[in-house]
Amino acid sequence: MKKVHSPIEPQAFERLMLLIATLIKYPGVGYQNYDPLFTSNDSSHYDALQEVQEKMQELAKILSIYLPAGYPSLPTIRKDLEKLRNYHILEQRMYRWGYYLGTGVMSKEELKIAFDALSSQAIYQGDPRIRAIHRKLTKRLKGFQIESNPDFFYPVRQNLNRAINHTDPEEMIAKKQNRNTLFHQIDKIESAIIQGQAVEIICHTNYYDEKIIGTVVVYPLQLIYYDIAWYLLYEDCNNSGFLVVGRVNRYNNHCVIDNTRQRDIDTQRKSLEKAHQLLRNGWGLYLGNLEAQQLELAGKLEFIAVKVRFYPPISYFMQEGELRHPNQKLKQGPKNPTTGKSEYLDYCINLPPRSLNEFAIWVQRYFDKAQILSPPELVKKHHQAAQALVNLYQ
Repeated sequence: MKKVHSPIEPQAFERLMLLIATLIKYPGVGYQNYDPLFTSNDSSHYDALQEVQEKMQELAKILSIYLPAGYPSLPTIRKDLEKLRNYHILEQRMYRWGYYLGTGVMSKEELKIAFDALSSQAIYQGDPRIRAIHRKLTKRLKGFQIESNPDFFYPVRQNLNRAINHTDPEEMIAKKQNRNTLFHQIDKIESAIIQGQAVEIICHTNYYDEKIIGTVVVYPLQLIYYDIAWYLLYEDCNNSGFLVVGRVNRYNNHCVIDNTRQRDIDTQRKSLEKAHQLLRNGWGLYLGNLEAQQLELAGKLEFIAVKVRFYPPISYFMQEGELRHPNQKLKQGPKNPTTGKSEYLDYCINLPPRSLNEFAIWVQRYFDKAQILSPPELVKKHHQAAQALVNLYQ
């Protein structure tokens, strides 16, 4: 049992309260003006407590508390921080990235931005866990205001991408629309991701590769929201290194932990990085077969040069998309002497063969304002699709 401390002196008590108030008002204090990743000769002797001292003195002036020059000293602040650790107000660890209390890591303005993002994920993406957290926070934050936004709950920022299928088991039950999908097992999936556990799941539908349908044992790596739905990114245990992205609602309400297989979080992260390299290289979510993945990750897969010509007004929108894909190149055509604007825009990109189908579907949405110029097989496919559309209307 810890020894009971003697009554604290009024000056020490006020100083301790001022320190706690500083950590609350300035979360992350002690780091904001310093980044050890970008050290220089001038910052080599930086002491994080200097900023804590400055903010304490700043707050003291606001509260009309008199502090002598240089008070409290850095050793005194260090001793007070240790006292806060002893009472578990601060954790028993190094605060290399600034001091904050408990989960109070954000300022009010930062909390507002994070809350808006949380609201979007709860309302539109239908994440059941986020919805539960959102409900709790909404109740806790009633009456909460910040100077820059008196109405905290006004949605200043929102992501309107909406899931097109049921994602929340509680909502399914309430609406009597139960779906026998993996959404009922999301908590177990998330736990398995962090624990590096293998799980047995059952895929009932796959429009890319019917060989994947059925029971499979996988290492789940990440839950991804993309466009209109939630997807599970995983590595097939029985097909070592094979990475797959599957839509969550296409898997049954079945998730069994395989206690014979488990790996550390670093191995999980390495597989996740490989998957995201494939996603960056390609177009869409289809990652292809194992053999092609291995060649692509080794830099030995030959990519296909694709060129699409977009015409006005779609070409103007394409020009805006400077960051649509990391490997794209945009080339303006000659200017129209009447309008002064380019007559077309050539969109050039090198893609792995697995991505051509998804890329073609993306191009088709622009109808007569998009013309595929290469490769020949994609030109033929696009032309056939256009002719088939004409035939439907005849």
